[in-house]
Amino acid sequence: MFIEQAVLNRYRTAAAQREEALCCPVTYDTRYLEIIPPEVLERDYGCGDPSQYVREGETVLDLGSGGGKICFIASQVVGPTGRVIGVDMNDEMLALARRANSEVSERLGYANVEFHKGKIQDLRIDRDVIDEWLKRNPIKNESDLALLESYIKQIGETSPMIPDKSIDVVISNCVLNLVHHNDKTMLFHEIFRVLKQGGRAAISDIVSDEPVPLELQKDPELWSGCISGALQEHEFLRAFEDAGFYGITIAKRDERPWRTVQGIEFLSITVLAYKGKEGPCWDHKEAVVYKGPFQEITDDDGHRYRRGVRVSVCRKTFNILGRDPYANQFEFIRPLKEVPEDQAQPFPCTKEMLVRSPRETKGEGYSITNGGNAPCCEPGSCC
Repeated sequence: MFIEQAVLNRYRTAAAQREEALCCPVTYDTRYLEIIPPEVLERDYGCGDPSQYVREGETVLDLGSGGGKICFIASQVVGPTGRVIGVDMNDEMLALARRANSEVSERLGYANVEFHKGKIQDLRIDRDVIDEWLKRNPIKNESDLALLESYIKQIGETSPMIPDKSIDVVISNCVLNLVHHNDKTMLFHEIFRVLKQGGRAAISDIVSDEPVPLELQKDPELWSGCISGALQEHEFLRAFEDAGFYGITIAKRDERPWRTVQGIEFLSITVLAYKGKEGPCWDHKEAVVYKGPFQEITDDDGHRYRRGVRVSVCRKTFNILGRDPYANQFEFIRPLKEVPEDQAQPFPCTKEMLVRSPRETKGEGYSITNGGNAPCCEPGSCC
């Protein structure tokens, strides 16, 4: 509990007056900064720019939105057909963001940003709703507390702040490390829960090169300063994997540490992670060819791909490999005659590399002979 209070106290102060020690140097696209009020720009505490991974028309969720800078950048990228939701637990930061929101919307000519009070590790509960309930139902005894707990459970189940599979991309800028380690598993599962099938996370955060010792974890100043709650780099990536993400990629990694404490280096990375490998495996006679440069690779599910080999894959894997971040590493072979959904057979997804015979994709009766009419050579070439 001391960690949560230390974070709230420090960022309450930082909402009123800029604190240099809370941020890393970050370069943003200046086109998107022109309409953002100076007080928001001055009180920006981040370590990356996850907004650059947002696209037009998307629904975006910013975890730990603070004064709203990343939300206001994202609002311009997604445009009037998109939507941006900021979630933060700090009343002072929320007040700053909400004051600026009307000004930004007026300058943009449309309003597509909203801010909610909530804990990023529990995106079902809208704390603004809780605050309003408490005004009407002040807690005076144990019985009142039980009513509050029942109400929190009820709204989490019946009207969650962020519903399941409602978000295209979750972004966050140097906030996940502020969550207590005991809640980090829940945090990553919440990110996964709210994303649509095919959605993604773009998270900038601080990681360490060595485990953070217990004495540093007990220091509220270092915890609220984005140090003590940092995961080791490989642990940070593993947290996405354990939550069910695939295609986990380090999109940006600072060469130099932001801070060094007791010989432990703390640096900023930005990670992209994708949701969508759930579901059954059906055989549509499709194959992929890994182009290299490695002799052989293995994906997160243990599927092996050897360079130049037609590897059998199920429809789900075929579609996944055809999207970011894999698409440019493979060639995709579809059957000459499409296999309808109702004729597809279950695909035996194993860790063995299953080679697809060309006859499976061309069809057993394929016996065409042609005279080399395909335009494979440049005019005037020796071939």
